[in-house]
Amino acid sequence: MIVPLWLWIATLGGLAVLLALDLVIVDRHPHVVKVGEAARWVVFYVACALVFAGGLWYFAGSAPAGEFIAGYLTEYSLSVDNLFVFVIIMTTFSVPKIHQHRVLLIGVVLALVMRGLFIGVGAVVISQFSAVFYLFGAFLVYTAVQMARSQGQSHDDEYKENLMIRLSRKVLPVTEDYHGSKSFVKHKGRSMVTPMLIVMIAIGTTDLLFALDSIPAIFGLTKEPYLVFAANAFALMGLRQLYFLIGGLLERLVYLPIGLSVLLGFIGLKLILEALHDNELPFLNGGEGLPVWEISTGTSLAVIGGVLAITTVASLIKTHVTAKADSGAGKPTGKAKPEAA
Repeated sequence: MIVPLWLWIATLGGLAVLLALDLVIVDRHPHVVKVGEAARWVVFYVACALVFAGGLWYFAGSAPAGEFIAGYLTEYSLSVDNLFVFVIIMTTFSVPKIHQHRVLLIGVVLALVMRGLFIGVGAVVISQFSAVFYLFGAFLVYTAVQMARSQGQSHDDEYKENLMIRLSRKVLPVTEDYHGSKSFVKHKGRSMVTPMLIVMIAIGTTDLLFALDSIPAIFGLTKEPYLVFAANAFALMGLRQLYFLIGGLLERLVYLPIGLSVLLGFIGLKLILEALHDNELPFLNGGEGLPVWEISTGTSLAVIGGVLAITTVASLIKTHVTAKADSGAGKPTGKAKPEAA
């Protein structure tokens, strides 16, 4: 797929317009984002992603469109796991609810910029060293096994500040209290930053850590940097509203870590098979490719969609049955207790 410079510029411009529209409409009057409002925005961003996929289908063909959709679904599902940590960060920093949307918006912009750099570096490495897919695949399989074993227990109730946050606190003078939605203030004649800026940095840098597995995963679905970036952008932009929509339902997705581990393991296997098919390692089959099965984009879409559907339905059934059993256990039996002799 040949992507001209003007298409990159147009895409970045379109994303900037969407972010500005979101900022003007939602943050012009800071307020607590209700479920109904969040649902409408989620539908809007999903619709934008589908329109983008439709444009790819029309102008570039079904293959790039399919790769984008597979990448978008994978990034979006992996990003849901980020929400657990976002909730903890918001609680740890005691972010006022009326300003949480702005925090997520700026944090996501920071994350998108850093992911863009990460994607650029990854694309260069892949173009120069195709054998890196062996490493990507092995890393994803390892991550899948660790995620399945932990089953979500890695989400600590206490947020541990990363190096970037600790450095920011040392270098920047930070006020003790929030000053509305402001990130910079004059306090006692001194220019200072507020906790609002620190928590934005926390959201952005924490997301970058999650990208360590999601970026290799999407490169396993498409080698085109443009599609990788676009899938990440649409997933991150819709993530903010998803936070307000399902924030209270996250604990019900009990099988999410297992579902995500299956996805990562599947994509890791796909990467390893592709690396074997295009093998350039001189000590393996004389540097020639091996006749192994190649997983098509259609198969990837079917697996991704199926795993996400099964995971969600199974999680909701499990939590419903558990809640019903717990409520039943607390009900009186209706039998009178025998009187003491």
